[in-house]
Amino acid sequence: MSKKRATGCPVLTGKAAYIARLQAGETVSFREGGNSMTPRIKSRQKCTYSPVRSPDDVKVGDAVFCKVGGNYFTHLITAIRGDQYQISNNHGHVNGWITLNHIFGKVIRIED
Repeated sequence: MSKKRATGCPVLTGKAAYIARLQAGETVSFREGGNSMTPRIKSRQKCTYSPVRSPDDVKVGDAVFCKVGGNYFTHLITAIRGDQYQISNNHGHVNGWITLNHIFGKVIRIED
């Protein structure tokens, strides 16, 4: 989502802002709601994400901020097949396969 400043330049907010900052190489922190990652990540816990730029940045078992279909969320990488990454929640539900360009950040810290 974006808004416009008085100058007409867009201002990124929400997930679009986090994605832009991660793609620019910044580390970001934010809170997501939902119970699909419990008990590993509880609803509204603050997570800190480091940018993901190469296949060396992620492995099976990592929690990542990603886009699957039209949805953005923090889920697990549960399998890797060539340049494809299987994304699932912490309860075994598979959301689908994506490429690295749909993985924006990796969880590096979880706080209350």
